[in-house]
Order: sequence, then structure tokens, then C-alpha cells
Amino acid sequence: MTAPHECSTSPRYSPSGSGSDATIGGVSSGFILESALMNTLPPHLNGGHFLLAETDPAEVFTPEDLSSEERQIIDTTEKFMDKEVLPRLEALEHQEEGLSVSLFKQLGQLGLHALEVPESHAGLGLGKTVAAGVAAQFSRLGGFGVTCGAHSGIGTMPLTYFGTPAQQQKYLPRLASGELIAAYCLSEAGSGSDALGMKTKAILSSDGKHYVLNGAKMWISNAAWADLFTVFAKVDGEQVTAFLVERNTPGVSFGKEEHKLGIKSSSTRRVILENVQVPVENVLGGVGKGAYIAFNILNFGRFGLGAGAVGGSIEMIRTATRYALERKQFGRPIASFGLIQQKLGEMAARTFAVESATYRTAAMIDAVMATGETMDLTNPPFPRGMEEFAVECSILKVACSEALWHVVDEGLQIHGGYGFSEEYSPARSYRDARINRIFEGTNEINRLFIPSTLLRRAQRGRFKLPTSISEHTAPSASAAPLDQAGELLRGAKQAALWLTGIAVQKFGEGLAEQQEILGAISDIMIEIFLDESALLRTQKAIVAGRPAVAMTDLTLSLLNDSASRMEHRGVLALAASLSGDELQKSLANLRRLLAWTPVNAVELRRKVAARLCEVGTYPALIAGSSKDKENR
Repeated sequence: MTAPHECSTSPRYSPSGSGSDATIGGVSSGFILESALMNTLPPHLNGGHFLLAETDPAEVFTPEDLSSEERQIIDTTEKFMDKEVLPRLEALEHQEEGLSVSLFKQLGQLGLHALEVPESHAGLGLGKTVAAGVAAQFSRLGGFGVTCGAHSGIGTMPLTYFGTPAQQQKYLPRLASGELIAAYCLSEAGSGSDALGMKTKAILSSDGKHYVLNGAKMWISNAAWADLFTVFAKVDGEQVTAFLVERNTPGVSFGKEEHKLGIKSSSTRRVILENVQVPVENVLGGVGKGAYIAFNILNFGRFGLGAGAVGGSIEMIRTATRYALERKQFGRPIASFGLIQQKLGEMAARTFAVESATYRTAAMIDAVMATGETMDLTNPPFPRGMEEFAVECSILKVACSEALWHVVDEGLQIHGGYGFSEEYSPARSYRDARINRIFEGTNEINRLFIPSTLLRRAQRGRFKLPTSISEHTAPSASAAPLDQAGELLRGAKQAALWLTGIAVQKFGEGLAEQQEILGAISDIMIEIFLDESALLRTQKAIVAGRPAVAMTDLTLSLLNDSASRMEHRGVLALAASLSGDELQKSLANLRRLLAWTPVNAVELRRKVAARLCEVGTYPALIAGSSKDKENR
């Protein structure tokens, strides 16, 4: 759980001088400037493309594509967690004085805080693909993942992308080495989801040399030990602005450690600002530019949270599998019982889906960032890659956090009464996982953000929302199962856009108040992205001659459940938008688009569970069991 820390989101916002900013459900899409953006990217590198067309499996990055150097970095992180962090779990959970900081600085010596810092500032200049794997390892202990993610993610990235050369030279090398620890201060007691309702103020001094900050920030991760804070305040009570504030600045103080449900090994405190004088050279990105800094950094924060949640899911699968093999009831391991096998199979399927979607998104972000294209309607400009996949980052935030919640819940259930005891790890994992559905914007806010962003893009001609359905052939029952899966997804994409068009026609500007409909459409879009990512990964493995037996079973099991969920959400949206004969006709069209011949999910999950019990871990499951390799 690399959940960097804030409970804030992208709320109502109108960029200064840009006119009204359309919102859906009260949530602005942030700074989406397609109308003046030259589109020079290949189609699959455009955000939301997955809904508009099919993607070639060869264009998708999967965990199997990691280079040997990237794997070595991830393996180094895993070994550090196994040797240095997890053996000290109890001491970390009780915040033993100096321990977290000591481990943090050891990671700095290994270069693990420098992954995404530019080489020009003592970083490694790497991208999201390797960062995703590292985040997954850190988040095997949820609170420790928060500590590391809050630093290297939304703590350091504002400076990386929006800092002046002087600011970057002063701070980035020390952040990359771990000499300094970073934190991000946006939320307040009265402004969580409505982040721009902040009350913290900044007033320019009479001599023009510094700003005086007053206010308090809530839920700030790393507050107990951070050295540098990115603090958001309103200049003259109006212009949201970001400031770099050092810990030892007079007037900076901290509340007591929050008594949290989970992530106890992380620090969460209030940051109090009382007449804090911040030099004008510590304004980040310019006066009045704080909102677009905050919102675009949160895109990457949501990605990091998702990547960390994948690691938490993988760790719980390992723990639950081991326990199911060791625990005997009625004279045999509980892993041999059907309902336990169903749990293990579904845990693996959900993890496979979110892992596939995470690495797919990571590589797309890296590819766009590598072009150097910027959104230059703002000053300073920021990399296009920060905004391009805002929809996909919100999808990951929702899907990965909810997959983790399902996995830890089932893992605890497999442990039975022992799972409810604090002496066993599922209890801690259960508590740690809960925050992820709140971090980086609640899942409800992110669900509204997904369709609102696409509607903004549609207004600018980037999306075409149909109000009628083109010809669609239901998959043949005799077709190969993966071909049927592809046909289902083609129909589902058409259904998602069609449902959106119907809702827009029905409610117009009033759609903002129809959050239930927007949430249902968002859920379908989330299902599509996860399902397609899993399918493309499987297809790519087959073409490459890699072991794909487990991948195929996981994909078909996933699609089998997803088909019914998408239909259920589609029916809800239609019934809330239409009535009478029009509703009946539309329901028939929806079922035609989502036609799916059910597979034997019981058998598929049993097979997955059997392989999982043979190899012991999720990564080994995907790599293929010995029987899989013999049958290739």
C-alpha cells in the first residue's frame, strides 16, 4: 500500500482566466486542455483510448517484460523488506524511536528513493514500470509503504515537475538520497474531498520578501519526521499556491500522532502554521498555480497507491496459501476444500487483473513522459504524461484498493478465528488495507471523476458518445474462449459509451446530480480496463510462447464474473434514465452487447488454487507451475 497520504480529491475548480470549468458530480476534471493540444501520440497512448478501439497485445507492457536491471532493483527491494523491515514489524508498528527514519535512510543508500528523480539531480531517471514493482514491495507492510510512497511520490514529485532550477538543485539531490524526507500538505479539517475549500492563507509581507502562512493541515503522512513540506495555501485568501516549507522554520509545529485504525507504522499528524515566514523564492510553480500542481500530482499519487495495493494483495495470497496448506480440519488441509479453493482462485484472479492494468498504465505514462510533450497553456508548463492518463490512474486507485480489500478479507476468512487475532498478520493487513479506499480521493469521488473527465474530452471532440448502437455480433458459443472474451469486451466498450450518451441526452447539465448513474457507468469502464488488460497480457504471453495456462484460467474466470456485473450496472443506469417501451428495447440491446456464454468458473478456480498450492506464491503461479511447463 504505497498510499501517499491525503484524503483530498479533484473538486470544483475554474482555472483563473479560463472561464467556467464544467463539472460532473461537483468534481472538476482538473486541467484537461485538449482543445489546444496537438495530438502527436500513437492512438494507444491517448488516455481513454481503451474505450474507443482495440489494443494490439504487442503494444501492452506486462510484468513479464521487465528488464533484468528492473528486476534486480525490485529484487533488491524485496530482500531489504525480508531482511530489514518485516523482522522489525512489531517495533515499527509501535513507532520505536528512530527506527523508521533509520530504515528509510538505508533505502536511500540503495538508491530506492531516487528512482524517478532526474539524473541531473542525483536521481536514477527511471520510470513508473520499475517504480510500480518497488512500491509493491514496500507495501507488504502497509504503513511502511505509506512512509516511502508519501516521500518519493507526492512528496518529491511537486518539486521534480514544478520546481525552479534553483529549488531543484537545493532539495532534489538530498530527497533522492534520503537525507531529507518529504511530505505533502493539502487536506484540512474542513476540506478533504473539497480540497479547494482550504482555509490556510498566505499574505505577502510589506517588503515583498516572504509570505506569511497561517492555518493547519490534517492527516499529513511523514509529519513526525519530514524535513520538507509542500504546503498549499490561498494567497490573499483566493489564489491557491504551493509553498516549500522547511521543518525548522519558526512557527511550524505539529499535532500529536493520530490514533489510527491501521497503517500504524506510518506517522500521521497535523501540521500547524502560525505566522510562518516563507521566502518568496520558495513559491512552487508560481502564485495561483497550486491547484493544477495538486491535481496533476494526485494523478501520479493514485497510480502509486494502486501499485502498492497490488503488492499488498500478492503478500496476502502468499500468506493465505501457506496457511491453507498447513491448517488441517477433518483430517486434511483446508486447501483441499472447494470453498477455500474458490477463495484462493478469486483472490488470484482479481490480483492478476489489477497487476496487469497497473503495468499497462505505467508503461503508457513512461512512453508519453519520454516524448517531452508539455501542457504549455499554463506557466510553467507541465509534462503531458501527468494528465494524459488521469482516467486510468483513477481506475487503478479504485480497482486496486477494492481488490486489496477483497483479498485481505478473504485471507482473514481463510485463517478463521486465527485471522481475527492480532498475533497473526491478516488482522494487521485488514486494518491497513481499509485506508486505501479513502486515500488520494475517496473511491466515490474517483468514480465520478472517470466519466466527468471523458465528458470533458467529448466536449472538445476527443470522444464521440453514441446515442445508438451499431451492429454487434454476439460471440459464438463454439468460438475459442479467449476470442469470446474479446468479443464481449468489444460489446462492453460500445455499451459504456452508449449508456453515457443516453444519460447525457436524458439529464443534460443535470447529470451532475445523478451520481448513481455516473457511478454505474464508471464501474463498467473500470471492469473493461481490468478485463482487457488481463486478456491482452494473456494473449501476449501466448504469442511469445510463455507459460499461459494460469493466465488463461484467471482471465476467463475474471471475465465470467465481470460480464454479469457489467450487465447489472448497465440495467441500473438504463432504468434510472428511461422508461416504458424505450427502456425494454434498450435493455434488450444491452444484453445483446454483453452476451456471454458462462464458463465453468468452479473448475477454473479449482485449477488455479491447485497450481497456487503447488508453487506457493502468486508470482510463481503466473510464471507457470512445473506441470504447466511440461505441457507447453
